[in-house]
Amino acid sequence: MRNHNRFGAILGACALGAASFSGAAGAAPVKVFILAGQSNMEGHAKVETFDYIGDDPATAPLLAWMRNPDGTPKVCERVWISYLTSEDTEKTGKLTVGYGALKGGTKIGPEYTFGLRLEEKLQQPILLIKTAWGGTSLHKDFRPPSAGEAGPSYRAMIDHVRMVLKDLKRVIPEYDPKQGYEIAGFVWLQGWNDMVDSKTYPKRAEPGGYAMYSDLLAQFIRDVRTDLNAPDMPFVIGVMGVGGTQVSPIHANFREAMAAPAALPEFKGRVVAVQTAPFWDERLGAIEGKRGQVADKRRKLNKEVEAGKLTKEEADRQMKEFEAELISPEEARAWERGASNFGFHYLGCAKTFALMGRAFADAILNLK
Repeated sequence: MRNHNRFGAILGACALGAASFSGAAGAAPVKVFILAGQSNMEGHAKVETFDYIGDDPATAPLLAWMRNPDGTPKVCERVWISYLTSEDTEKTGKLTVGYGALKGGTKIGPEYTFGLRLEEKLQQPILLIKTAWGGTSLHKDFRPPSAGEAGPSYRAMIDHVRMVLKDLKRVIPEYDPKQGYEIAGFVWLQGWNDMVDSKTYPKRAEPGGYAMYSDLLAQFIRDVRTDLNAPDMPFVIGVMGVGGTQVSPIHANFREAMAAPAALPEFKGRVVAVQTAPFWDERLGAIEGKRGQVADKRRKLNKEVEAGKLTKEEADRQMKEFEAELISPEEARAWERGASNFGFHYLGCAKTFALMGRAFADAILNLK
């Protein structure tokens, strides 16, 4: 876990003030949207997987929408972003590709198509403030203050948002303070670390086994609204969808717990849960399963080589035959074009992240 006390030390005494201001005549206020969570909000989809979006006739128009006529990724003209990264450094600029996880190539998370969609629908300047750290939980790292001591990621998130809003011109050079701003929405995409935490949630496979997560997330929504002085802020819960629609009871129970706060009467019409399982790429998921079998076979053969039961040449031959029989050339090409990371990162598939980001934007626009 990163040291999240740096921003708190700088801004611990900083009060946000009003969350929205009256815009100057002829100058629209900046619409501010906050995105937060763990590694999937960071985003691990490499731009090299963009072409895979066009392989599917159903999503080929999405790829065309994301690119310029010359094939380069679009750069937003009215959307800026401040991204507090896992290295606790800030990356700012006009929104384009490269505001996903910073290590391992140029990547996107859901922020890219989220911003593209907002720019398409809102005729005013837009600012995304994104804070995300891999390997973080709601129970500990993002723990809301009303549930006890605020977690370090929660504090870093709030402090960073306050810092950015205190001086918007630092991120948006054209900004005129007379414009003001409006906190217009929040997107939450998190969950893996809580879901796999059997110590905190010992009855995960039983109905209600993640009830505490639902309670914490409801408290999180209330506290974020309070701390940002935005009592009616629209809130989107990106319900974890790793593995698609056919999953274990543990996954199913966790998804139900994530979505539960949206059904509370106090949040009616202002909080919505967006299921991301439909955006999981089933074809790539099936290939991932086969690749897992290949890895298992390799480990087994390596042990036989170490025990002197097989020569390395014989093990390599068996391995090559096994893989060729299991994974077709078409599947190998699909994997190469569409996947760039692990399953728990939605396979690093840009198609999945692009669909998610657009869905989050549509959901938040519908709330407004």
